[in-house]
Amino acid sequence: MSSHGTPTPMISRKAAPLKGVAEVPGDKSISHRSLILGAMAVGETKITGLLEGEDVLDTAKAMRALGAEVVQHGAGDWSVHGVGVGGFGEPEDVIDCGNSGTGVRLIMGAVATHPFAVTFTGDASLRSRPMGRVTEPLSLFGTASYGRTGGRLPLMMVGAESPVPVSYTTPVPSAQVKSAVLLAGLNAPGVTVVTEKEATRDHTERMLAGFGAEVTVEDTPEGRVISLTGQPELKPQVIAVPRDPSSAAFPVCAALVVPGSDVLVPGIGLNPTRAGLFTTLREMGADLTYENEREEGGEPVADLRAKFSPDMKGIEVPAERAASMIDEYPVLSVVASFAEGVTKCPGVKELRVKESDRIDAMAVGLRACGVEVNEGEDWFAVKGLGPEGVPGGARAEARLDHRIAMSFLICGMAAQKPVEVDDAGPIATSFPIFMDLMGNLGAKLEKANA
Repeated sequence: MSSHGTPTPMISRKAAPLKGVAEVPGDKSISHRSLILGAMAVGETKITGLLEGEDVLDTAKAMRALGAEVVQHGAGDWSVHGVGVGGFGEPEDVIDCGNSGTGVRLIMGAVATHPFAVTFTGDASLRSRPMGRVTEPLSLFGTASYGRTGGRLPLMMVGAESPVPVSYTTPVPSAQVKSAVLLAGLNAPGVTVVTEKEATRDHTERMLAGFGAEVTVEDTPEGRVISLTGQPELKPQVIAVPRDPSSAAFPVCAALVVPGSDVLVPGIGLNPTRAGLFTTLREMGADLTYENEREEGGEPVADLRAKFSPDMKGIEVPAERAASMIDEYPVLSVVASFAEGVTKCPGVKELRVKESDRIDAMAVGLRACGVEVNEGEDWFAVKGLGPEGVPGGARAEARLDHRIAMSFLICGMAAQKPVEVDDAGPIATSFPIFMDLMGNLGAKLEKANA
C-alpha cells in the first residue's frame, strides 16, 4: 500500500520519443533545511521554489507544531516566521513525518537540545527504518531517546536540559546524521565538530553560513571537518530553492533510454556532493550536456539536455562516489539495463536501509523484467541488454518507496513489454507532478487494475 492511502497501481508502456522541457520541482533536501533553519532564525524567511511534496509538507507541519509561523502564499512561495535558536516549544501532539527519513532525522537534531519531550512517528516504511544512527550521536549532547526495538519509530526524545558541545565522527557517510548533529549543536554552547571520512551533501553547512552561523569546513587527513559555534542568532534569509537533481534524474534517464528522445531539464542544482549520477551517466557514454551554467543562492546550477544514447557502456562506478548519488542508484540500474556490458556499483550498503532495501527491490524487479542482476551486502551489478533489449512484461513491487516506483515506470517506457508498478502512491512524497510531467513529454502511463 502507499504511504498515505489506498494503493495506486500504474502501468508504463513503450513510449514514442520523449520531447520537450521538464520543469521538475524544487530540491527536497534544500526545501527541508529552508523550513527548519527559517524556523530557528529570528524574523521572516521567504522561500520560493519550495517542493510541495508530502515529505516537505510534513516538515512544515512539524515547524508549526514547534512554534514557528509557516505560511504558504502561492505555489512554491512560502514564509517562515522563526522563533530563534533555542526558541522551540513543546508540541501538543506527536510529530508525524510521513515517509521522510530526512525530515524526521533533521527535526530530531533541531529539537535535541531543547528541554522537553517530542514523540516522532511516520508511515509503515519510516517506522521500519533505523533511527539509532541519529539518536546515538544526539545522546552525546545529553538527549535521551526511547523507541521500539532497534531504535525504530514511534520514538520519544527527551531533549537535553543542559546541552554540551559534541565532537563526533560519522561511522558511515550520511548527510542526515551530520546535519542532525549540526542542528543540535546550534543550541549547545561552545563548538560542535563533525568529522566525516567521505564528503556527503553539504547543503546544511552552506545554508548555516547563509543564515549567519559561524561554521568552518576543513579537509584534513582524517576527513572533512565541520566546526559550528553554538547559540548564534540566525538571520532570516530569502531563499530560491534550486530544482531537485534527484527528481531530474527520472526525465533525464528516461530520455537516455527511449529512442529518439531529446529533453531539456532546466535549472538543476549541480552541487558536487549531489551530481554523481550525471557524472556517471556521462562516463557511460550518455548524450547529456550542461547548458547555461550559473550560480543561484550559493549553489551551482545548469540546464541539462538529455538525448537518446544507444551507445552507452557498463562501467564500475567508483565507491567513493556513492554518497553523491545514493538516491539515484535505482534509476541508474534501469539505465544500466539498456547499456552494453556490466555496470557494477560497489560501496552502496546504505541502500539497504533506505525507504526500502533498494538493492533487493531493484534486483527482484529487474530480474522479473528479464535483466540479470547480481548483488552482495554492499554492491550490485547489472548485466545490460543494450538499447531496446529489456523484455519487461513484469509487475514490480514499489515497497512504499517513491524512487523504486518511478524507476520501474521509467523502465516500462523503453522495455519491449509494459511494466506495472503495484503502487505509485508514494511518488507524491517527493515528486507530486511526476505523472503529468512525464505524460507531457510523451510517456504512456495509465492506472492499472488493483
